[in-house]
Amino acid sequence: MKSMAMNVSSALFFSSFLVPTRREPRRRAFNPTASSSSISRKEDVVIVGGGIAGLATALSLHRLGVPSLVLEQGDSLRAGGTSLTLFKNGWRVLDAIGVGDELRNRFIEIEGLVMRSVDGRELRSFSFKEEAPGQEVRAVERRLLLETLSSKLPLNSISYSSRVKAIKKQGSGETLLELDDGTQMLAKIVIGCDGIRSPVAKWMGFSEPKYVGHCAFRGIALYPEGQPFKARLNYIYGRGLRAGFVPISQEKVYWFICFNNPSPGPRTDDPSILKKQALELMRNWPSDLLDVLHNTPDDVVIKTPLVDRWLWPGFSPAASTDNVVVVGDAWHPMTPNLGQGACCALEDSVVLAGKLSAALKDGGESVEVALRAYGEERWARIFMVTARANLVGSLLQWDNPIVCEFRNNIMIPWFVRLAPFLEHTNFECDLLEPVAST
Repeated sequence: MKSMAMNVSSALFFSSFLVPTRREPRRRAFNPTASSSSISRKEDVVIVGGGIAGLATALSLHRLGVPSLVLEQGDSLRAGGTSLTLFKNGWRVLDAIGVGDELRNRFIEIEGLVMRSVDGRELRSFSFKEEAPGQEVRAVERRLLLETLSSKLPLNSISYSSRVKAIKKQGSGETLLELDDGTQMLAKIVIGCDGIRSPVAKWMGFSEPKYVGHCAFRGIALYPEGQPFKARLNYIYGRGLRAGFVPISQEKVYWFICFNNPSPGPRTDDPSILKKQALELMRNWPSDLLDVLHNTPDDVVIKTPLVDRWLWPGFSPAASTDNVVVVGDAWHPMTPNLGQGACCALEDSVVLAGKLSAALKDGGESVEVALRAYGEERWARIFMVTARANLVGSLLQWDNPIVCEFRNNIMIPWFVRLAPFLEHTNFECDLLEPVAST
């Protein structure tokens, strides 16, 4: 019982950090000349979605000698999001696909974490070096991560302004993708990396992600003269309300606020209004958090409802069907309470690429068998992380005053342990040595 209490209590402190970057010069998008009623292009591997999962999958395949075409619905790399936290499993994949060191040089390594109550009282602090040797944590700007991944792909690997309108199976076994502009494309293999509201996942029969009862504000504070904070995660717990912030670089700090809400509420895209709402929630919270919020430009604050999808065995569709497969949020959207959404998407990409390239190039397993093996290998891990993230969010969002007092005065100070809680960041994969694409 004590071990169980320690593991559950360890879940009380972690919350994720999600994330933008600089604008990349737009690559030339594929512009078909054939009529909209004819097949404009044929591809072996088409990846739908140019986010983290899509670009990491494309790069993993490229390093293994398998070319692919990425269809991105936007006219450039995605600018949405703020920052995300990558743990050692994410960095292991980035090393495997050859971009780890380039990204490390741009972001501060986080040395530990501190947990506080609303009145500023420190409840517990940890050093990663002492409590979890080998752990690596950095907050990474999403946009810069996307730029780095895309820069390693061959020219014209990404087709911008390419939104998938319809998906149809052909008698030949290939998949017909119809784009908004009328382009019709035949693909032997389709990899859906198109996010939480994935059209590919919907076509495969997956249910809509479920709202979990919490929403989050996120933003990035700017300190042109240098931010004043230590290299650690800062978590602050209230009643049905929590917040946190972490340095990204010497000039930037990422922050989040998570609050209970019975419904996602009306959508508001005006970031200045969102910033005012966030400040209103934090009126009497610690001054360092308020300083971070005040140093946030009005145009970079976002608000998102938190959702997930549990992959119940025997009830949820398989990860692949008829040479169509899903990766990352398209398959397993999860709440950000463990900071594992991007990390698990990166894991997916390298596992799928390894199995798919072997099937395509080594004459071993068929593609269908390889895709099925990917889903079977990844399911158990994904189910566990999704469920754990949901549980952590539920515990962290307690609003009962008695329970919150127990959390702050007994659970966190006496029972929280760091190392057992971070077991889910253990992941190994081989380096993908680059080979020539065919």
